Amino acid sequence: MADRPLTLMAVHAHPDDEATGTGGILARYAAEGIRTVLVTCTDGGCGDGPGGVKPGDPGHDPAAVALMRRQELKASCDVLKVSDLEMLEYADSGMTGWPSNDAPESFWQTPVEEGATRLAELMRHYRPDVVVTYDANGFYGHPDHIQAHRITMAALEMTALTPKVYWTTMPRSMMRRFGEVMREFHEDMPEPDPAEAAAMAEIGLPDDEITTWVDTTAFSGQKFDALAAHASQGENIFFLKMGKKRFGELMGMETFVRVQDATGAAVPENDLFAGLR
Repeated sequence: MADRPLTLMAVHAHPDDEATGTGGILARYAAEGIRTVLVTCTDGGCGDGPGGVKPGDPGHDPAAVALMRRQELKASCDVLKVSDLEMLEYADSGMTGWPSNDAPESFWQTPVEEGATRLAELMRHYRPDVVVTYDANGFYGHPDHIQAHRITMAALEMTALTPKVYWTTMPRSMMRRFGEVMREFHEDMPEPDPAEAAAMAEIGLPDDEITTWVDTTAFSGQKFDALAAHASQGENIFFLKMGKKRFGELMGMETFVRVQDATGAAVPENDLFAGLR
């Protein structure tokens, strides 16, 4: 350990995902002198284009959107003080059921072994002590999030490294709070149909199943600014609508499930690097 810094690697699917789920830990651990490595798997080309042009609509240019989102991602990383940004540049697969899911060059259609091999090279280079990615359902079922999970877990097997590994999650109590806040900001928001409500109720985990609660309240302003750096997607980023103060009150805790550990650190824990320093 003396010849290299402690290192956190976060593997995300799209530009802006780094800020939503892990902006707090990226900022906090960077401030503590830990090297922070962000791997972004897709180019984000299925995001909104200039003026809010939606994918599939006339005038939507995935290549131009990808370029714009790359610039926004770099700005977000500057805000969060990310040490190293690595972009795999796979084509954004879009939401579940979109025609872009079936594009041969999309991340969703990429063989897991191919993506894992590329990620494993980065792991061998950076030798992360902590790796963070999504769970097997990509938290909410997005194809690219699921694929990011798959290549991360496969890459860890390929490298035989033994870092602490975490999946992002959210306590059900916080999910209920989000629902209340969304209704507060959207008074005319219709009630979800029963099937949708049931699916939403399954997102996240019961509070007592979460192993790791990291307080990032002091860095919530950076997290908000990192999200705001993704200005082209602002229409889709609900959290920006609540303002920085309310955002900090709601988003000051980032939560995870520890799925691999070589340190023996007790859980629940409040530090991803517990047992490593």
